[in-house]
Amino acid sequence: MSDVMSDAPASAPASVPAPAAVPAHFQSFLAFDFGAKRTGVASGNRLLRTASPQATIKAEGADARFAQVEARIKEWQPDALVVGVPYHPDGAPHENTRRAQKFARQLRGRFNLQVFEVDERYSTTEALSSGARDADAASACIILEQFLRSLP
Repeated sequence: MSDVMSDAPASAPASVPAPAAVPAHFQSFLAFDFGAKRTGVASGNRLLRTASPQATIKAEGADARFAQVEARIKEWQPDALVVGVPYHPDGAPHENTRRAQKFARQLRGRFNLQVFEVDERYSTTEALSSGARDADAASACIILEQFLRSLP
């Protein structure tokens, strides 16, 4: 089962959507680990299949957050965006699932870029266990590298 999700919403609450088709010409990506107060950011590319942490966005409220997101998009000029979406261990959605999906929809609407959603269960736990100084940015790297590994 793939962890990469298409723009289409899931048909059943606990199901993971079919793998997204990622066009071959999409080479550079910017990933986000969405949070209400902090949003981790990572940049990466398809060729190397690696991600680099970027400064975490520390902003509350959509206007402040999206101003910083816009600056990152202008700086990195990615071909597409990746958003980590959390689920319960059994795959069921919860409140933060809906918040992350809303963030992904807003990114699509505001920046007219394709957005891929990735199941990010345990990314923060993995980042913390690796001793990351910035768990949010490290989580965004984990999310992006998981996405990049799923590409053909």
